[in-house]
Amino acid sequence: MRNATIRQLQIFSVAATHLSFARAAEKLHLTHPAISLQIKQLEEVFGTMLFDRIGKRVFLTEAGEILLDHARQILQSLKDADESLMALKGLKGGRVAIAVTSTAEYFAPGLLAEFRKEHADVRVRLLVDNREEVSRVLISNEVDLAIMGRPPADMDAEAVSFAPHPLVIIAAAGHPLAGRARLSVKDIATEAMIVRESGSGTRSAMEEFFLQHGIKPRIGMEMGSNEAIKQAVVAGLGISFISQHTLGLELSAGRLTVLKVEGTPVMRRWFLVRHKSKRLTPALGAFWDFVLEFAPDYLKKLA
Repeated sequence: MRNATIRQLQIFSVAATHLSFARAAEKLHLTHPAISLQIKQLEEVFGTMLFDRIGKRVFLTEAGEILLDHARQILQSLKDADESLMALKGLKGGRVAIAVTSTAEYFAPGLLAEFRKEHADVRVRLLVDNREEVSRVLISNEVDLAIMGRPPADMDAEAVSFAPHPLVIIAAAGHPLAGRARLSVKDIATEAMIVRESGSGTRSAMEEFFLQHGIKPRIGMEMGSNEAIKQAVVAGLGISFISQHTLGLELSAGRLTVLKVEGTPVMRRWFLVRHKSKRLTPALGAFWDFVLEFAPDYLKKLA
């Protein structure tokens, strides 16, 4: 290890995480040959192959898996040391890397804007993706914390619920069911459902809701974003099960309506999640406390 450079470990960690030299080159703003050269040199240092090359794909060898675990620990220790030294010297600033599920992107930027009013010198990196990817980057310690609807089950997590998360069934404002004072789940069973992709927390909640009522929903379309779903519903292509926190503009403009279906809104919770072993730097601690204090009232305005 003493002959490996920090830069080589950084490059290896990104390539190993994505199992792609091309993706590593893109994320690190390097050329593909430069990534390959650094990996080759690292393999020479350790005297063993770190990747198996099969066709155009790469896979971690057993040695690569062992090195990835240690490389992540080393890189995180260096990051922690940097933050600690800044705090010790009384320097302002710090960094916070946050991952949020795609549904939370409707309020996360607003939270960050309010946080930056008090901590303008803190650098914030925000990643938005579906639940599976947010769980992955959280577990692999690529981010400091996450805002999501359900903590990963396979992680030793510190998870704190900070606000209710209502999920509702929506239709276009002119839909025949829109004016009904009360609907049973059977009333919507034949409607085409426009749903999120597998791996989405909203999709899982929808499937659980219909399963509890003994009904198999009729899936009309599957889409990868809440925005696409809302536009499809507005266009009359079907109805959808979606977070109420995503609907502010469309409801106020009268383009969408929330159907009054029995058992809805389905109430879930928003969680702030980090590794239990994650040390709270001054910047991370400030953001953690800010979300727990400020976010509940902020989200009430969106529900």
